[in-house]
Amino acid sequence: MTELMLKYFRSKQQDVQSEKVFDSQCPFCSMQCKMQLIEQKVVSRTTYKTIGRDNPTTQGRLCVKGMNAHQHTLHRDRLMYPLLKKNGEFVPVSWSEAMRVIRNRFNEIQENDGRDALSVYGSGSLTNEEAYLLGKFARIGLKTKHIDYNGRLCMASAATGANQSFGVDRGLTNSLQEVPHTKCIILAGTNIAECQPTIMPYFEQAKENGAYIIAIDPRETATTAVADLHLKNKPGSDLALARALLKIIVEENLVDKTFISERVNGFEEAAHEACSLDLEKYANVTGVSENQLYQTALTFGQEESGMIFTARGIEQQIDGTAAVRSFINLLLATGKIGRPYSGYGAITGQGNGQGGREHGQKADQLPGYRSIENEDDRAHVAEVWGVEADQIPRKGVSAYEMFEEMERGTIKGMLVMCSNPVVSNPNANFVKKALTNLNFLVAVDMFLSETAQLADLVLPSSSYLEDPGTMTNVEGRVTLREASRPLPGEVKHDWQIISEIAAVMGEGEKFSYESSEDIFNELRWATRGARADYYGITYEKIKRNQGILWPCPDLEHEGTQRLFENGFAHEGGKAEMVFTGGILGTQKESITDEFPLFLTTGRVMSHYLTGEQTRKSPSLAARHIESFMEIHPSTGEKFKLKANMLVRVTSAFGSIVVRSKYSEQIRKDTVFVPFHWGGEQNVNRLVADELDPDCRMPGFKLAAVNVEPAHNQAEALLKS
Repeated sequence: MTELMLKYFRSKQQDVQSEKVFDSQCPFCSMQCKMQLIEQKVVSRTTYKTIGRDNPTTQGRLCVKGMNAHQHTLHRDRLMYPLLKKNGEFVPVSWSEAMRVIRNRFNEIQENDGRDALSVYGSGSLTNEEAYLLGKFARIGLKTKHIDYNGRLCMASAATGANQSFGVDRGLTNSLQEVPHTKCIILAGTNIAECQPTIMPYFEQAKENGAYIIAIDPRETATTAVADLHLKNKPGSDLALARALLKIIVEENLVDKTFISERVNGFEEAAHEACSLDLEKYANVTGVSENQLYQTALTFGQEESGMIFTARGIEQQIDGTAAVRSFINLLLATGKIGRPYSGYGAITGQGNGQGGREHGQKADQLPGYRSIENEDDRAHVAEVWGVEADQIPRKGVSAYEMFEEMERGTIKGMLVMCSNPVVSNPNANFVKKALTNLNFLVAVDMFLSETAQLADLVLPSSSYLEDPGTMTNVEGRVTLREASRPLPGEVKHDWQIISEIAAVMGEGEKFSYESSEDIFNELRWATRGARADYYGITYEKIKRNQGILWPCPDLEHEGTQRLFENGFAHEGGKAEMVFTGGILGTQKESITDEFPLFLTTGRVMSHYLTGEQTRKSPSLAARHIESFMEIHPSTGEKFKLKANMLVRVTSAFGSIVVRSKYSEQIRKDTVFVPFHWGGEQNVNRLVADELDPDCRMPGFKLAAVNVEPAHNQAEALLKS
């Protein structure tokens, strides 16, 4: 046999046996399930398989999104090199040319219109290191006050409410391991069975152990199917519902007087206001009978332990902060916080929604939940960054308000990192117009999203298989994503892109990192002594313990399993109760003759956020190839709609065209549309731009709409 033939057979044998394994974490929801991607080459054909890995949060479980996540990473449309728009068309350019263009355009904007004419829009999908670095980059690299992120549209109400009530916000005040042992659970505005499927076994175990589960949702879902009691309330009435429950708890003497005396401020005032409520009126406002309100309050109040979990259903409202605080009031009144099997949980939406909101992407925050307006906090971070405290800009405005600043002409340029605000923001037509008014827009993304298509320059970003770093999951557990797949094409990590832009803007020495671990070690010092204290967490410790629950103040500390056992984070150690005025708090949209139906929005299991990644997965896209409007059959008949027909949904802000879907599981006065699609199916075109006065959250979960047949696609698109 010749040497050439031997080489041939050896190469074929290697081809058959070739296998590579890449460790990572799911890039989607906040469960951050650990996984391995197995890449096999068999006779020149490559196959991929994803398996779950054991970990404290999900014990190796994966959902359909995680099992197919690699498909978008390997998609043919993935960006592999920088793209510069010339004469209206994108053309490939080198990284050096891309950096030169950024330097020239950014400098031009700031010379003409001031430092704050530049802005940065971040993401809850970034690693902790990249979220931290982006905040530092905006304030030190660009010297602008204008930075915020898409988590403002997701977790702001829960974060603000928890901070106001407890003094600190960590997604869950307890670890998930306590859930199976609690006696009563309230799930308020959350469809965890579809949005965080791998969390469900905790609640199923709780039910097997005798827990009574109460779900609050205008729709019947896979989550409400698990509940013992479903409160099918009117959209937007969650604040009123929580107040009514507090009234019953107080009047039925179900309060924990010792706990309140020792650990709560403001109870007497809140209780007095609650007792003045007209329960019959509140039952009418919420659409929940007085019997069900009593059943809920008595069950929760009488059990020895209980937990309340909230999510976007109650949080994405213009009174979302007040609603969160009102549900927290139920825990404080009954003493079900800081004790075994009792506590609060905000079901974080984005993969790193928790860590993303802790480390400086928000307009008013510095790393570790430090306040950008607090002089001691500014001094601490300034020392870590090697600058004077007065060099750190003061607070800017929230995410949506940055687009309003564009419309006013005060913001002229923006860097958007790993987000798609054209689809995800309210009053989406306005946001698109605001972005097109910019002098210069840079987008960092894996694909040409709806936002990236508007950009002047697009930079290719790395994926969850390639970009190592830490993430903070729904529990507040800091995990290490050990991504090791080689970068494809000319793709770079987000932290590398940030550092290179900082360098061309003259601040390279403050952004000279060799790895994500280098950045994390700086983050540790920046958060030392803060509410979200990561100082005692290291990569090695995370590996050894499979994650660490913060706060972790020193290297000997093993993390905090349960918050508030000995006191709350406010000065004096007490929680704060408050009862805001008005039956529904902030004035909301109401149905009228012109717009006679409530619209609420949400997710489907196979898609994530704006769908830019999941719609690139054939296995996921096939499950839901287009958007839809869920409507009760009797309501559909009233509006002359048939099942599976194209319908036009119109609000005071815009119009979309989707396909109707009959369902007896939704209220007759309500329609539901998921938010994973852009263009003519972008439901956020219909959402008003009013914001929560406390946290600046838009009211995604409530709009008043009209529905009608769209007789053919061409007419429908024309009129939309």
